[in-house]
Amino acid sequence: MVIGAAVVLFIASFLDFLSVDCPSGADCPVPNAWDSLGTVMSVYLGGIIAAGLVVAGRRAMPGRKVVGMDVAQFGTALSLFALWTILWTVIDIAGNAGAGAILGLFGALLLAAGAVATPLVPALKAPLLGAPGPQAGQPYGAQQQDGYGYPGTRQQPYGQQQSGGRPGPQGGDPAQDFSPFWFAVPVARPLYSEDGSPTPIAELAPGTWYLAVDQRGPALVAQTQDGRRGVLQDTTGIQRG
Repeated sequence: MVIGAAVVLFIASFLDFLSVDCPSGADCPVPNAWDSLGTVMSVYLGGIIAAGLVVAGRRAMPGRKVVGMDVAQFGTALSLFALWTILWTVIDIAGNAGAGAILGLFGALLLAAGAVATPLVPALKAPLLGAPGPQAGQPYGAQQQDGYGYPGTRQQPYGQQQSGGRPGPQGGDPAQDFSPFWFAVPVARPLYSEDGSPTPIAELAPGTWYLAVDQRGPALVAQTQDGRRGVLQDTTGIQRG
């Protein structure tokens, strides 16, 4: 949807921006968006860049920040700015809006709707095909291969004997032997406050990698991408990175 909107904006930028009544036989040049630097940069190219940022935020650069927002959030803000600009531009030129302006308004509306809906609609939260992430997910408790994950360590199943004869996290020493690791949940699951409050502080979404920073029995203390920490009580079916 977002990519399609970017294509619509690109095509619209070359169409007549204004509708001009031209006398028969007269040469009446009609401008397109490229004849107005402010319009093409803030609406058409701005919208295309916004679409690229939204896609990149889900596929290539999850968690990256731009002026305090992650890449996808910045792309969403830019798409809303493009829609705001073209909306008032079309209203200003009223009955003189050409095909480029009208199609640009439609493309900007489609782009903003897709960008805003992406983090809200569960079906749109799924990672894009080919989205990078940690190595192929493994069942919770399986041995972690060297590579992406906690630097320089090799994960072991919970409860397995650690090197040096020390017990694993289920053996009474979780703070010393637990190694942080990345994981993903198979379905949306609530994250509860560490103080035991019954009200969730966040919701972990499938398709996103979170960092497990501690273990409390069968539960995990997880950290979200914005730095919040809480307890994931249901760890069944999670995949380790």
